[in-house]
Amino acid sequence: MVIQDVINYLEKLAPLAYAEDFDNVGLLVGNKNTPIKGILVTLDTLETVVEEAIFKDCNLIVSFHPIIFKGLKKLTGKTYVERVVMKAIKHDIAIYCMHTALDNASQGVNNMICNQLELHNRRILIPQSETIKKLTTYVPKDEAEHLRTDMFNAGAGTIGNYSNCSFNVDGYGTYKGNDASSPIKGVKGESHTEKETKITVTFPKHLESKIIQTLFKSHSYEEVAYEITTLENKNQNIGMGMIGDLETPMDETRFLKYLKNKMETEVVRHSAFLNKKIKKVAVLGGSGSFAIAAAKAAGADAFVTSDLKYHDFFTAENNILLADIGHYESEQFTKNLLVAYLTKKITNFAVVLSNTNTNPVKYF
Repeated sequence: MVIQDVINYLEKLAPLAYAEDFDNVGLLVGNKNTPIKGILVTLDTLETVVEEAIFKDCNLIVSFHPIIFKGLKKLTGKTYVERVVMKAIKHDIAIYCMHTALDNASQGVNNMICNQLELHNRRILIPQSETIKKLTTYVPKDEAEHLRTDMFNAGAGTIGNYSNCSFNVDGYGTYKGNDASSPIKGVKGESHTEKETKITVTFPKHLESKIIQTLFKSHSYEEVAYEITTLENKNQNIGMGMIGDLETPMDETRFLKYLKNKMETEVVRHSAFLNKKIKKVAVLGGSGSFAIAAAKAAGADAFVTSDLKYHDFFTAENNILLADIGHYESEQFTKNLLVAYLTKKITNFAVVLSNTNTNPVKYF
């Protein structure tokens, strides 16, 4: 098994196509064709983490946060970022980062927070738009079933909890091949009319290359007529944050104690109490001030996130409890998620949970 094989598993969990535009995700250091010896999973890649990988004979670090975020113009060892990259290269250790790709995944960071808080009836808080595409093609009527099946097997035709979704219209297609053509149906140089089925399916954008390859492989025509459009529909399975319900409503004091215990945080900064029960809870790992409006619009009683500034707390406006649990604390269980996922997929070498606490924030 090589590094690319592990990447393939990780991108099934969190396709990089859904990472935010500002982000830097994927293989940041190393060669994708390098054979794997062991994998170390961490939240951040620091010098101590690289040293841990060396000690534990792991030549791939899977990190949530990217060590290279802005462009590096030199490698002199002046900054911790440069030192990490230099040490990793020196010891032939690759670094792969997931960050907002995993933030936006339905089974990613925010689902892990929901697991910790035991929330029910979960859904994406801010669904992504323009992540769903629609394919329309035309195929001889007697080949339609075969083509549909191949497209479904490639990942097309899934809408929410339903699979094998398509729309089909029978009609007649016409064409006339030139002297260089080799028509499967009809004769070149002569006009031909064929009974065809127009097939329309939707698919997630990260599968576009696979869907097109499947279309061309399964279609019998020399020239395949097809159209692909991007839909503005919200993707209910991809997006930032999640919202769900507590099994039993709690008063605000009890909820904050519950939150502090479940998320293993020393401090919870919060907005003013509203003297109401907490039932519906929105969560967003990492810096989440941008989602306060979405949490309120969704009817959340509380919003759990981190990195809220002074003025962000005013935006609670007496209709939601804002709870800042700390950036590291909100994402700390992500590495457990990744270890559990990779351990199920890979059994022939070690997947190691890093013991290094990379939280740069200390409490006195």
